[in-house]
Amino acid sequence: MVDLEKAPPGRSPEGEPVPRADGEGCLVVAVRLPVRIVALVLVLPVRMAWDALVVAGRFLRDTVLRPVGRALAWLGRALFVWPLVGLWRYVVVPVAKGVGWLGNVLLVVPAVWVYRWVLTPVGRALAWCCAGVVAVLAALGRGLYAGLAWLARYLVVVPAGWLYAWVLTPIGHLLAWCGRGLARCGRGVLWCLGKVVTGIGAVLYWTLRILLVLPALAVWRWVLVPVGRALAVVGRELLDALGHAWRIAGHLSRAVGRALAALFRWTVAEPARWVYRSVLTPVGHAVRDTVLRPLAEAARAAGRAGRQVLRSARLSVRQARADLRRTLFGEPERTPSVDRREPSGAKARTLGSSTTALTKD
Repeated sequence: MVDLEKAPPGRSPEGEPVPRADGEGCLVVAVRLPVRIVALVLVLPVRMAWDALVVAGRFLRDTVLRPVGRALAWLGRALFVWPLVGLWRYVVVPVAKGVGWLGNVLLVVPAVWVYRWVLTPVGRALAWCCAGVVAVLAALGRGLYAGLAWLARYLVVVPAGWLYAWVLTPIGHLLAWCGRGLARCGRGVLWCLGKVVTGIGAVLYWTLRILLVLPALAVWRWVLVPVGRALAVVGRELLDALGHAWRIAGHLSRAVGRALAALFRWTVAEPARWVYRSVLTPVGHAVRDTVLRPLAEAARAAGRAGRQVLRSARLSVRQARADLRRTLFGEPERTPSVDRREPSGAKARTLGSSTTALTKD
């Protein structure tokens, strides 16, 4: 029958243990557990100290370093950035604009005028003169070149051609024939030397192969490779043990931290919260209702009374000033105001009421 169920790792379908492909055996598996236990014992204090340092560092960062950093940043802005910005905006920029305007008026505009009305005409005149001089020199140069070319042709080129054709060519042919002979001799000598060097090289190759390469290969294959594999297995097991120990120590450290946090919460935080809710809050409410609120009401009443007294005093002073002005300068004339937007009947009623009021006065 065909077994459709998947076999567990490290077991054959018949249930027998199967050795791993990477060379791990029973000895490695038996040594792994003690190594991991020892690594856990050694790593646990380090991990707990590390977690404690991390918690302390975060608390220090959140409560001390971050507020101090913000305060230093604000102080740096207040002492350096804002004064420099104000200096740049209200001193350097206006001064630079003024200097630029002065430079434009005192230097650029006169320089442009001098360039346009003085240097440009002078430069054009000099260019025209230089062009004439260059044309004259070019004509003289062409005549001189033609004369020198004719002299060079008949004094140098023609004799050189005759010398090449009737002297150098025969000598070159003779030297080439001699060189071909010497080359044939040299090739024979080189062939002989090549055979000798090949034989010596073969002897040295086999000597070095037998004396050095084969022993080194045997040492590599039968000594260094097994030792390296054993060291690799040991190193891998140590690294795996340290990793497992670090993770287990992290879980234990987290459990210890949670236990300490729960102990702190139930011994300090919860009693403090109960005291705050059950004692301080009612006492504070009672103090607010019996002391602070009546004091606040009394203060507001005193403030209202003071404002009323000040208002009465201002009205009294204003009335006395009006009576003094009326006594010294008499009653001012009152001109009845007429609203032009009112209809004729309303205007008549307004005029009648104003006349009745004046008659009563």
